[in-house]
Amino acid sequence: MSAKSAHPYALMALNNAWANARLYHALTDLPEADFTAPAPGFFPSLCQTLNHIHEVDLYYLDALEAGGMGRGVYDRDPVTNPAALGALQGAADLRLARFCHGLTDATLGEHRVTERRDGPVEERVDALLLHLFQHQIHHRGQAHVQVQSLGVAPPQLDEFHLVHDRHPSAHEYHG
Repeated sequence: MSAKSAHPYALMALNNAWANARLYHALTDLPEADFTAPAPGFFPSLCQTLNHIHEVDLYYLDALEAGGMGRGVYDRDPVTNPAALGALQGAADLRLARFCHGLTDATLGEHRVTERRDGPVEERVDALLLHLFQHQIHHRGQAHVQVQSLGVAPPQLDEFHLVHDRHPSAHEYHG
């Protein structure tokens, strides 16, 4: 399936991977001390914001792939090195893109179990994906502000789908 004929969920997964790659690229020279330093936002540091995005991605990927880890994905130490966390996020983004690339209308209507504090909950695949994309965009926006507060020029993250505004780096993801 080419990017032009790809399911909208696959395009959103590619957009997510592109936006994360651009965001982490902006952090290339950010010292670990700045990465973990207090920064304005829902989470008190850029490190905590980006670790949260990664952990939630792992949680929903596990549910979508029926991996069985459930809330166990949260049993990990936070990654305090931006390059290391960026590599882990890139791997998660690739998993999500592969999952979305293989979607069918039937798969989108299937149910997956999410392990919640109150017990298991069945959710539709399409709803889980939409929630996951919304979560990523929401917290990546917060990270964008935190990056700027740390003195790093935040990258443009909204130029992916349209030919008119497409950032040159989006071509490797979009085609």
